[in-house]
Amino acid sequence: MNTPGPIDVTDRLIIRATQDGLPLSPRPYHTLAESLGLDAGDVMHRMRRMLETGHIRRIGAVPNHYRLGYGANGMSVWDVNDCDITDAGREVGALDFVSHCYHRPRHLPDWPYSLFAMVHGRDRAEVENKAAIIRDLLGDRVGAHEILYSTRILKKTGLRLVA
Repeated sequence: MNTPGPIDVTDRLIIRATQDGLPLSPRPYHTLAESLGLDAGDVMHRMRRMLETGHIRRIGAVPNHYRLGYGANGMSVWDVNDCDITDAGREVGALDFVSHCYHRPRHLPDWPYSLFAMVHGRDRAEVENKAAIIRDLLGDRVGAHEILYSTRILKKTGLRLVA
């Protein structure tokens, strides 16, 4: 990744216009460009560059799992051997039922978990079955694990530009 430098007025305009998502249209970049009075090719080029430099971390869908019928959402947490964490994270993150997976520091002695993987299911039994698949995949690379179930919906947003 390149070292991020300053952004210009047009980049800032694009970032502010997309903070709550791209337009829901068949050609979202063209719709965005039209609303900003810009060329669609320039918007796509600028967004690609901002991804490469780290000004934008990612562009992706953020589904509302509850509205899609997934009423059980569990963050599975795993005590994975430090020497195995990178490979284990890649393998677990590649599972089609894991929406995101990441490594976090342990806080011993109370919190031994280092690998986190979000699993969604229609009910808790489905989440537990998926966690069992992760457990089998990790094998002897993992010690304890738990599933922390969501109890309420929180609005998720990233960092926002205000000016």
